[in-house]
Amino acid sequence: MEIRLACFGGVLLVVAVWEFLAPRRALSIGRETRWPSNLVLVALNSVMLRIAFPFAAVGMAGLAAERGWGVLNILAVDSGVAAFVAIILLDLAIYGQHVLFHAVPVLWRLHRMHHADQDIDVTTGVRFHPFEIALSMGIKLAVVVLLGAPPLAVMVFEIILNATAMFNHGNVRLPTAIDRLLRWIIVTPDMHRVHHSIRTDETDRNYGFNAPWWDRLFGTYREQPADGHKNMTIGIALFRDKKDLRLDQLLIQPFRNSPRDTNINNR
Repeated sequence: MEIRLACFGGVLLVVAVWEFLAPRRALSIGRETRWPSNLVLVALNSVMLRIAFPFAAVGMAGLAAERGWGVLNILAVDSGVAAFVAIILLDLAIYGQHVLFHAVPVLWRLHRMHHADQDIDVTTGVRFHPFEIALSMGIKLAVVVLLGAPPLAVMVFEIILNATAMFNHGNVRLPTAIDRLLRWIIVTPDMHRVHHSIRTDETDRNYGFNAPWWDRLFGTYREQPADGHKNMTIGIALFRDKKDLRLDQLLIQPFRNSPRDTNINNR
Protein backbone atom coordinates (compact mmCIF):
# COMPACT_ATOMS: atom_id res chain seq x y z
CA MET A 1 0.00 0.00 0.00
CA GLU A 2 2.82 2.41 0.87
CA ILE A 3 4.54 1.71 -2.46
CA ARG A 4 1.31 2.27 -4.38
CA LEU A 5 0.55 5.52 -2.53
CA ALA A 6 4.08 6.82 -3.16
CA CYS A 7 3.84 6.01 -6.89
CA PHE A 8 0.36 7.52 -7.11
CA GLY A 9 1.39 10.76 -5.42
CA GLY A 10 4.61 11.01 -7.41
CA VAL A 11 2.97 10.53 -10.82
CA LEU A 12 0.10 12.88 -9.92
CA LEU A 13 2.57 15.61 -8.95
CA VAL A 14 4.81 15.14 -12.01
CA VAL A 15 1.91 15.20 -14.50
CA ALA A 16 0.25 18.17 -12.73
CA VAL A 17 3.49 20.19 -12.96
CA TRP A 18 3.93 19.12 -16.60
CA GLU A 19 0.40 20.33 -17.35
CA PHE A 20 1.21 23.71 -15.84
CA LEU A 21 4.49 24.09 -17.75
CA ALA A 22 3.44 22.63 -21.13
CA PRO A 23 -0.36 22.31 -21.50
CA ARG A 24 -1.77 20.69 -24.64
CA ARG A 25 -5.09 22.59 -24.53
CA ALA A 26 -6.45 25.68 -22.82
CA LEU A 27 -8.84 24.58 -20.07
CA SER A 28 -12.46 25.66 -20.56
CA ILE A 29 -13.15 25.38 -16.81
CA GLY A 30 -10.62 26.22 -14.13
CA ARG A 31 -8.98 23.65 -11.88
CA GLU A 32 -10.53 25.30 -8.83
CA THR A 33 -13.97 24.22 -10.11
CA ARG A 34 -13.10 20.65 -11.15
CA TRP A 35 -10.26 19.44 -8.98
CA PRO A 36 -11.97 19.50 -5.53
CA SER A 37 -14.72 17.07 -6.62
CA ASN A 38 -12.34 14.89 -8.63
CA LEU A 39 -9.87 14.55 -5.77
CA VAL A 40 -12.55 13.99 -3.11
CA LEU A 41 -13.78 11.11 -5.28
CA VAL A 42 -10.30 9.57 -5.05
CA ALA A 43 -10.48 9.71 -1.25
CA LEU A 44 -14.03 8.30 -1.16
CA ASN A 45 -13.11 5.46 -3.51
CA SER A 46 -9.99 4.61 -1.53
CA VAL A 47 -11.93 4.36 1.74
CA MET A 48 -14.72 2.37 0.08
CA LEU A 49 -12.26 -0.14 -1.41
CA ARG A 50 -10.48 -0.62 1.93
CA ILE A 51 -13.81 -1.40 3.59
CA ALA A 52 -15.42 -3.51 0.84
CA PHE A 53 -12.25 -5.29 -0.37
CA PRO A 54 -9.80 -5.37 2.55
CA PHE A 55 -7.46 -7.81 0.77
CA ALA A 56 -7.69 -6.10 -2.64
CA ALA A 57 -6.19 -7.63 -5.78
CA VAL A 58 -2.71 -8.36 -4.41
CA GLY A 59 -4.17 -10.10 -1.36
CA MET A 60 -6.45 -12.18 -3.57
CA ALA A 61 -3.46 -13.15 -5.72
CA GLY A 62 -1.65 -14.31 -2.59
CA LEU A 63 -4.65 -16.40 -1.54
CA ALA A 64 -4.89 -17.93 -5.03
CA ALA A 65 -1.17 -18.84 -4.92
CA GLU A 66 -1.56 -20.39 -1.48
CA ARG A 67 -4.58 -22.46 -2.51
CA GLY A 68 -3.31 -23.31 -6.01
CA TRP A 69 -6.20 -21.57 -7.76
CA GLY A 70 -6.07 -20.37 -11.36
CA VAL A 71 -4.68 -21.56 -14.67
CA LEU A 72 -1.09 -20.41 -14.11
CA ASN A 73 -0.93 -22.11 -10.71
CA ILE A 74 -2.54 -25.34 -11.95
CA LEU A 75 -0.10 -25.52 -14.87
CA ALA A 76 2.82 -24.65 -12.56
CA VAL A 77 4.08 -22.05 -15.04
CA ASP A 78 7.55 -20.64 -14.32
CA SER A 79 7.21 -17.60 -12.03
CA GLY A 80 8.83 -15.15 -14.45
CA VAL A 81 6.72 -16.32 -17.39
CA ALA A 82 3.60 -16.36 -15.21
CA ALA A 83 4.20 -12.77 -14.14
CA PHE A 84 4.65 -11.59 -17.73
CA VAL A 85 1.57 -13.47 -18.99
CA ALA A 86 -0.52 -12.23 -16.05
CA ILE A 87 0.34 -8.57 -16.66
CA ILE A 88 -0.50 -8.85 -20.38
CA LEU A 89 -3.79 -10.69 -19.76
CA LEU A 90 -4.83 -8.35 -16.94
CA ASP A 91 -4.35 -5.46 -19.35
CA LEU A 92 -6.48 -7.24 -21.95
CA ALA A 93 -9.15 -7.79 -19.30
CA ILE A 94 -9.19 -4.06 -18.47
CA TYR A 95 -9.56 -3.27 -22.18
CA GLY A 96 -12.47 -5.73 -22.47
CA GLN A 97 -14.12 -4.34 -19.36
CA HIS A 98 -13.83 -0.81 -20.75
CA VAL A 99 -15.52 -1.82 -24.00
CA LEU A 100 -18.27 -3.54 -22.00
CA PHE A 101 -18.88 -0.45 -19.87
CA HIS A 102 -19.52 1.52 -23.05
CA ALA A 103 -21.69 -1.12 -24.71
CA VAL A 104 -24.08 -2.08 -21.88
CA PRO A 105 -26.48 0.78 -20.97
CA VAL A 106 -26.60 0.12 -17.23
CA LEU A 107 -22.80 -0.03 -17.07
CA TRP A 108 -22.50 3.11 -19.18
CA ARG A 109 -24.59 4.93 -16.56
CA LEU A 110 -21.80 4.20 -14.07
CA HIS A 111 -18.92 4.90 -16.43
CA ARG A 112 -20.24 8.09 -18.03
CA MET A 113 -19.32 10.15 -14.93
CA HIS A 114 -15.70 9.65 -15.98
CA HIS A 115 -16.55 11.03 -19.43
CA ALA A 116 -18.70 13.91 -18.18
CA ASP A 117 -15.64 15.90 -17.09
CA GLN A 118 -15.69 19.00 -19.29
CA ASP A 119 -11.90 19.14 -19.51
CA ILE A 120 -9.41 16.32 -19.42
CA ASP A 121 -6.35 16.41 -17.20
CA VAL A 122 -4.50 14.29 -14.65
CA THR A 123 -7.46 14.31 -12.21
CA THR A 124 -9.80 12.93 -14.88
CA GLY A 125 -7.68 9.79 -14.81
CA VAL A 126 -8.75 9.09 -11.22
CA ARG A 127 -12.34 10.37 -11.49
CA PHE A 128 -14.65 7.35 -11.34
CA HIS A 129 -17.96 6.71 -9.64
CA PRO A 130 -17.65 4.58 -6.46
CA PHE A 131 -20.11 2.04 -7.89
CA GLU A 132 -17.92 1.62 -10.97
CA ILE A 133 -14.80 1.29 -8.82
CA ALA A 134 -16.45 -1.43 -6.72
CA LEU A 135 -17.68 -3.34 -9.76
CA SER A 136 -14.30 -3.01 -11.48
CA MET A 137 -12.54 -4.37 -8.41
CA GLY A 138 -14.91 -7.35 -8.32
CA ILE A 139 -14.14 -8.09 -11.97
CA LYS A 140 -10.41 -7.70 -11.36
CA LEU A 141 -10.49 -10.09 -8.40
CA ALA A 142 -12.29 -12.68 -10.52
CA VAL A 143 -9.69 -12.36 -13.30
CA VAL A 144 -6.82 -12.60 -10.80
CA VAL A 145 -8.23 -15.83 -9.36
CA LEU A 146 -9.06 -17.29 -12.78
CA LEU A 147 -5.53 -16.61 -14.04
CA GLY A 148 -3.75 -17.47 -10.80
CA ALA A 149 -1.79 -14.25 -11.27
CA PRO A 150 1.33 -13.98 -9.04
CA PRO A 151 1.01 -11.33 -6.28
CA LEU A 152 4.09 -9.43 -7.51
CA ALA A 153 2.65 -9.27 -11.05
CA VAL A 154 -0.64 -7.94 -9.71
CA MET A 155 1.12 -5.26 -7.66
CA VAL A 156 3.22 -4.20 -10.67
CA PHE A 157 0.12 -4.13 -12.86
CA GLU A 158 -1.80 -2.01 -10.35
CA ILE A 159 1.04 0.53 -10.17
CA ILE A 160 1.34 0.66 -13.97
CA LEU A 161 -2.43 1.02 -14.40
CA ASN A 162 -2.66 3.95 -11.97
CA ALA A 163 0.40 5.66 -13.42
CA THR A 164 -0.61 5.30 -17.07
CA ALA A 165 -4.19 6.40 -16.33
CA MET A 166 -2.91 9.69 -14.93
CA PHE A 167 -0.32 10.08 -17.70
CA ASN A 168 -2.65 9.43 -20.63
CA HIS A 169 -5.34 11.72 -19.22
CA GLY A 170 -2.78 14.47 -18.73
CA ASN A 171 -3.25 17.79 -20.48
CA VAL A 172 0.37 17.65 -21.57
CA ARG A 173 2.12 18.43 -24.81
CA LEU A 174 4.42 15.94 -26.50
CA PRO A 175 6.33 16.53 -29.75
CA THR A 176 4.43 14.91 -32.62
CA ALA A 177 7.30 12.60 -33.56
CA ILE A 178 7.65 11.33 -29.97
CA ASP A 179 3.90 10.81 -29.63
CA ARG A 180 3.81 8.85 -32.90
CA LEU A 181 6.59 6.57 -31.63
CA LEU A 182 5.32 6.19 -28.06
CA ARG A 183 1.80 5.19 -29.05
CA TRP A 184 3.17 1.90 -30.37
CA ILE A 185 4.35 1.14 -26.83
CA ILE A 186 1.99 2.95 -24.47
CA VAL A 187 -1.27 4.89 -24.69
CA THR A 188 -0.32 8.56 -25.00
CA PRO A 189 -2.39 11.59 -23.92
CA ASP A 190 -3.19 12.51 -27.54
CA MET A 191 -4.31 8.94 -28.25
CA HIS A 192 -6.59 8.71 -25.22
CA ARG A 193 -7.98 12.25 -25.52
CA VAL A 194 -9.85 11.11 -28.62
CA HIS A 195 -11.81 8.76 -26.36
CA HIS A 196 -13.13 11.73 -24.33
CA SER A 197 -14.61 13.51 -27.35
CA ILE A 198 -18.28 14.54 -27.29
CA ARG A 199 -18.66 12.69 -30.61
CA THR A 200 -19.77 9.10 -30.11
CA ASP A 201 -17.77 7.88 -33.09
CA GLU A 202 -14.69 9.01 -31.16
CA THR A 203 -15.87 8.15 -27.63
CA ASP A 204 -16.18 4.54 -28.78
CA ARG A 205 -12.54 4.38 -29.84
CA ASN A 206 -9.14 4.13 -28.11
CA TYR A 207 -10.26 2.15 -25.04
CA GLY A 208 -6.77 1.14 -23.94
CA PHE A 209 -5.25 2.41 -20.68
CA ASN A 210 -1.79 0.84 -20.67
CA ALA A 211 -1.05 -0.97 -23.92
CA PRO A 212 -2.17 0.51 -27.27
CA TRP A 213 -2.12 -2.83 -29.08
CA TRP A 214 -5.64 -3.99 -28.21
CA ASP A 215 -7.27 -1.06 -30.01
CA ARG A 216 -5.26 -1.77 -33.14
CA LEU A 217 -5.90 -5.51 -32.89
CA PHE A 218 -9.66 -5.26 -32.34
CA GLY A 219 -10.33 -2.36 -34.71
CA THR A 220 -11.14 0.32 -32.12
CA TYR A 221 -8.16 2.57 -32.85
CA ARG A 222 -8.57 6.14 -34.08
CA GLU A 223 -5.47 8.21 -34.69
CA GLN A 224 -6.77 11.77 -34.30
CA PRO A 225 -10.01 13.62 -33.41
CA ALA A 226 -11.94 15.08 -36.35
CA ASP A 227 -11.87 18.61 -34.91
CA GLY A 228 -8.24 18.52 -33.79
CA HIS A 229 -7.00 18.35 -30.22
CA LYS A 230 -7.23 22.07 -29.52
CA ASN A 231 -10.74 22.50 -30.94
CA MET A 232 -12.44 19.23 -29.97
CA THR A 233 -15.17 19.31 -27.32
CA ILE A 234 -14.58 17.15 -24.26
CA GLY A 235 -17.39 15.54 -22.28
CA ILE A 236 -21.01 14.49 -22.67
CA ALA A 237 -23.71 16.61 -24.29
CA LEU A 238 -26.21 16.08 -21.47
CA PHE A 239 -23.89 17.33 -18.71
CA ARG A 240 -22.62 20.76 -19.75
CA ASP A 241 -23.59 22.92 -16.76
CA LYS A 242 -20.97 23.86 -14.16
CA LYS A 243 -23.24 22.46 -11.45
CA ASP A 244 -22.77 19.02 -13.05
CA LEU A 245 -19.17 19.16 -11.81
CA ARG A 246 -20.24 19.34 -8.16
CA LEU A 247 -19.60 16.26 -6.04
CA ASP A 248 -23.27 15.72 -5.19
CA GLN A 249 -24.24 15.83 -8.87
CA LEU A 250 -21.44 13.43 -9.80
CA LEU A 251 -22.59 10.89 -7.22
CA ILE A 252 -26.24 10.93 -8.37
CA GLN A 253 -25.37 11.00 -12.07
CA PRO A 254 -26.01 7.25 -12.68
CA PHE A 255 -29.61 7.79 -11.57
CA ARG A 256 -30.28 10.72 -13.89
CA ASN A 257 -31.83 10.24 -17.33
CA SER A 258 -29.84 9.80 -20.50
CA PRO A 259 -29.39 6.98 -22.96
CA ARG A 260 -26.22 6.98 -25.04
CA ASP A 261 -27.91 8.85 -27.89
CA THR A 262 -27.85 12.10 -25.88
CA ASN A 263 -24.26 12.51 -27.04
CA ILE A 264 -23.53 13.98 -30.45
CA ASN A 265 -23.80 11.09 -32.89
CA ASN A 266 -21.42 11.25 -35.82
CA ARG A 267 -21.16 7.60 -36.76
